[in-house]
Order: sequence, then structure tokens, then C-alpha cells
Amino acid sequence: MAAENTGTTTGGEAAGAMYVRTAQEDARSTFRSTVRAQGAWNEHEQHMGPASGLLAHEIDRFTRDAQEQGLRIARISYDILGLIPGGDVTVELAVERPGRTIQLVRAEMIGADGRPCIRARAWLLVTSDTSEAAGLEDEAMPALEDCREMDGSAVWPGGYIAQLRLRQHPDARPGRGQTWVSSSFPLVEAEEAPFGEFIRDLDAANGMVTRTKPMGGGYAFPNVDLQVHLLRAPEGEWKGLDTRVSFGADGVGLTSSVVHDATGVVGHLEQTLTVRRVGA
Repeated sequence: MAAENTGTTTGGEAAGAMYVRTAQEDARSTFRSTVRAQGAWNEHEQHMGPASGLLAHEIDRFTRDAQEQGLRIARISYDILGLIPGGDVTVELAVERPGRTIQLVRAEMIGADGRPCIRARAWLLVTSDTSEAAGLEDEAMPALEDCREMDGSAVWPGGYIAQLRLRQHPDARPGRGQTWVSSSFPLVEAEEAPFGEFIRDLDAANGMVTRTKPMGGGYAFPNVDLQVHLLRAPEGEWKGLDTRVSFGADGVGLTSSVVHDATGVVGHLEQTLTVRRVGA
């Protein structure tokens, strides 16, 4: 099949990266996705996980000067405008609200057909020493070694899911559970992307403790957004997701997770779900 239909490209796939940067300007870059970014609902689309990570990486790069002046990314909100096509995409960035202590940045992913497929906005806030007043109410995540290996491909198809490393606590059940997630491959070929690679795997929360089987369970439940709130800068390759999935009675659901890294709580995420009978 052609690259534009499968979301694959020989160079990036051989290197194992999810994306290859094909052109770059200050606030605009183009990329080609590989099979490592392939989605689960349709084989010709990207998974939101890698796509959200790529936008986070570009926001991180675009705001480097602001971060060096003491600001930090405190929230990223993503709105999914439709199917995220595999193959060639463009990412455009802009500052919507400049400021020395508070800044709002917009990022947009645009498909080869010229249609935006994801819009993201990130708040950057100035940091200061508030350790005297610090406090957390969220419970600790079970340790990685106390969780069992999980085969994501036994539940979900797609190239992105196939490369995930997963460990889940044995008490997990439909709608509630704790899962450690990490990826086996880099986000962008030949680039260091620690922030984007942390954000990348958070969207997987919606698929870890599903209330119904995603394939053959009678319902589809894709998320239309992703909201990530960060109490501090994340560290490391493993992300802990303490997740609850709720379905309402009128076709709307919500996946909520407390996000951890190896040292503790990092923040929270929310995903709004459109819950639909298959074929409806």
C-alpha cells in the first residue's frame, strides 16, 4: 500500500521512530507518520497518543525561550476535530496570549488535505518556590514491580498499541485499574523529545480498563478530547495511570486518570468519550 494510506514510511519505520520531520520553520514543520503511530479504530489513521506527543514536543520546542525565563507548561488541552490521517501532516504554532508570567500557545495538526485534525492549547505559568505550602491528595501508584505484564495487542489492533510496554495491577477490572505505560520506540526520528514522549502515552488511558470490549463488545467509545494538567514537570519513560472509566446513560462517557511517574504524582488527565453502539 502507499504511504499516504497506511501512515507508514520506510525510513522512519526502519529507524523505529513514530514520525520523521521532513521540513522545518520557526513555527511550522511537516512530518510523516510511520506504522508506529498507527491508530486502533482505523488502520489508515494515527493514534491520538503519538499525535498528542508530537504536538507537545513542538510546543515544548516553540516555548523553549519562555521556559528558560522561568515558565513551565502547566496544562495542554487537545480537541480532536476528526479522523487523524496517517502519512504527511503539518504542525503550526502561535502565541495566543503573550506574557512574562502567563502565556497561552496554540498548536494545530493539519492533514495533507489541508484540514485541521487536532487543535491544542497550552498554558505556561511562571514557577516559584511554593514548597512550604505544597500538598497532594492523590494516592500513590502501585510500584512497577507489583504489576503484571499486559499484552495490549490482545485487546487493541494497530501499530502504536503493538509497540507499547504495559504493566497492570492484578486488581484491575472493567472501568477501574492502575497501569504503567511506556513506549518501545522514539517519537521523532533523530530527536530528543522527553516531554513529548511522556505526554504521548497518556491517551492510552482510555484503552487500559475499558468498560466493554473495544472490538466485538457492542460499543465504540473514542475520545474527542484530551486534557492534561501538570502539577510538576514529568520525569522518566514510565507513566503510571490510575484510571476510572464512566459511561453515562445517554451516550457520553468520561475517562479520568491520576498521572504518575516513578517519583510520584505528576497531574491529572480527562478524556470525553462518545459512546456509540457499533453500527449506529
